This record gives sequence, C-alpha cells and structure tokens, in this order.
Amino acid sequence: MVLTPVKVESYSGYKADEYPKYFYWNSTRYEIQEITDRWYQSEPNPEWSVSDYFRIVAMDGTQYLLKHDLEKDEWFLCL
Repeated sequence: MVLTPVKVESYSGYKADEYPKYFYWNSTRYEIQEITDRWYQSEPNPEWSVSDYFRIVAMDGTQYLLKHDLEKDEWFLCL
C-alpha cells in the first residue's frame, strides 16, 4: 500500500476531524458521497500509528481508502 498525502476537509462534531467530507488529490476536489466502512488502528507500534481509516465513495462513484494519522494529524490516500 502506498500512502499519498492529501488535504481533507472534515466534519467536526463531538470530536475534531470526526469524518471526511472532501479531499484534494492531484489538484482536484473530491466530494465524499458515502462512507461505506470505517475502522481504527488503536494499538501503537513502530510500524503502524494510531489512525482512523475510511472506505469512501466519491460523487463520481469511485471508491477510495483514506487514512487519518491521529498522532501526526495527517491524511493519506491509500493506493
């Protein structure tokens, strides 16, 4: 899996960056139509940071996987 840094606009409700609403990749803004799955990497270790993962469908119907590294507050597109 290749992690590509992306900019994300997210919804902040009871916590910051609760879930993504838009992401920017290759100078294109992708609106997120649906979050189809979500899971957490909660066990910190040297190889994997504490992160939220979101399997999403963009408005164009394409599926993507986004990772939010909670320790560094960075978002990635998983390719």
